[in-house]
Amino acid sequence: MIDYSKIPSPCYVIDEERFRKNLSLIRHVSDASGAEIILAFKGFAMWGVFYILREYVSGAAASSVNEARLCFEEIGAPAHTYSPVYNENEFGTILKYSSHVTFNSLQQHDKFRSLLKKYSGKVSAGLRINPEFSEVNHGIYNPCSPGSRLGITAGDLESGLPEGIEGLHFHVLFESDSHALEKVLKVVEEKFGRHFSRLKWINMGGGHLITRKDYDSEHLIKIIKDFINRTGLHVILEPGSAFAWETGELVAAVEDIVINNGIKTAILNVSFTAHMPDCLEMPYKPKIIGAADSVPGNPGYRLGGNSCLSGDFMGDWSFEKELKPGDRIIFLDMIHYTMVKTTTFNGVHHPSIGIWTMKGKFNLIKEFGYSDYKDRLS
Repeated sequence: MIDYSKIPSPCYVIDEERFRKNLSLIRHVSDASGAEIILAFKGFAMWGVFYILREYVSGAAASSVNEARLCFEEIGAPAHTYSPVYNENEFGTILKYSSHVTFNSLQQHDKFRSLLKKYSGKVSAGLRINPEFSEVNHGIYNPCSPGSRLGITAGDLESGLPEGIEGLHFHVLFESDSHALEKVLKVVEEKFGRHFSRLKWINMGGGHLITRKDYDSEHLIKIIKDFINRTGLHVILEPGSAFAWETGELVAAVEDIVINNGIKTAILNVSFTAHMPDCLEMPYKPKIIGAADSVPGNPGYRLGGNSCLSGDFMGDWSFEKELKPGDRIIFLDMIHYTMVKTTTFNGVHHPSIGIWTMKGKFNLIKEFGYSDYKDRLS
């Protein structure tokens, strides 16, 4: 258990024990199902702990030339790369760092077909498909919304697959369970199954929250095994959240208490917009150790960030006692999809990054300073 008094503030800290527990479950699902499960960098790219990750998985999914290079250098394997659009100046480098490249449109595949042929036998090409079915309720996370720019519909492939395409890739889940995948897979087989005989692999994307407590991993294993037995295809999954789900916290501190129109706001040394953007984007209210939703009689506070954005706040929480400057605020589950989206807006101090080891010690991995802010801009 992490001793938060030994963690500098502000700081993201990952718990090695919880991280390894997630990785063990993911490897079990992979071994038992026959699927290749790789990490999606867009959800978790804390390469300072990849020495642990490499004990359990051997690949990653990339969405850019930078992520593909990170996979090659820090995972030690070429990436499974997909991007909605590839840049002509970068595509050659992407091929250098990739084992699989997925195209978002037929036009993109046509554009890079000749360059791709130079990597024949080294890079396997695929198409992202849009089954036009998803149970995702969050609008900005639903790639099957009407008019979506992501993926090729079944109608686009009426004349068959382009020459050289060896795989299909769909990504239509979001923090979903195995039953959602089962429904999606039925639609995918109905709409695209006629192409399977020409394929080598199918990538079922991310959004598989395998490590959530109520996730039925044995049901997932059965779904995948049955699919492999039916089709003979190599199955790839690329979850992001599942790897770092509930593995670490953001340690913050109260800097000031202000009162306006009877509302108490505790201003922190972190920013929601810069350091916890998903809270405002989705939006969702994070859990805090020692705090709860409004409880009559308990001290209540809105929490404010340290940027100048008026909307850089969330509320409201009740605490067991009055807050004062210097008090620690521990935000739970702040490792996946949080650090990868942080910014240096306002130049506010970026939280450090560290790990609480299995030996019960804190190791500081990264500390940020002026140069990190300055070098991003020019």
